Amino acid sequence: MFRESSVNPHPAVLMQNIIRSIRSYYPVSDASIQQLTQHFTVHRFPAKHLIIRGGVIDRNVYFIEQGLTRSYCLADGVEHTTWFSKEGDITFGLLCLYHNTAGFEFVETVEPTLAYSIPIGTLNSLYATNIELANWSRVIHQECLLTLQCVRIDNLTMTARDRYNVLLKTFPDICQRVNLGYIASFLGISLSTLSRIRAER
Repeated sequence: MFRESSVNPHPAVLMQNIIRSIRSYYPVSDASIQQLTQHFTVHRFPAKHLIIRGGVIDRNVYFIEQGLTRSYCLADGVEHTTWFSKEGDITFGLLCLYHNTAGFEFVETVEPTLAYSIPIGTLNSLYATNIELANWSRVIHQECLLTLQCVRIDNLTMTARDRYNVLLKTFPDICQRVNLGYIASFLGISLSTLSRIRAER
């Protein structure tokens, strides 16, 4: 089980990774950070906990302070890893966020994870009244869209080895934190191919 509380600790003490990540995209002021984080609910999830389930609407966005999650979808009963989210990242159901409908992706913790959630409705209200938070959201969604497009193009144009090297540049310690089967799934290759690539490095 996980523990949950609506008490909001002082953000400068317990949300350093989240705040650092927010400001890496846009220079959000202390006042706006406080306006955002006062609506946070803290969650301490164990490893292998499903935060978001495919087919179920979850009207929250999750900010990860510590830990790691993976997103995946099911095809013929097989899990296909689509994304990893680590310290400072946000995670959510795409269709839940954009269309208020149940999505197809699952989000599961890979390791014990400290996260903060905020209701999507509250977040949208903040965007409507706070230009800093609205601009931060615009920039981070632009960057995420660009990253997804790059991953798609890389999968079409790069060798498996090159895709693995790109992943290591953006997430150097991923092999120490994530099951290699999840990494192989994300890269669209077999576990044996990934093992061979790692052995050749």
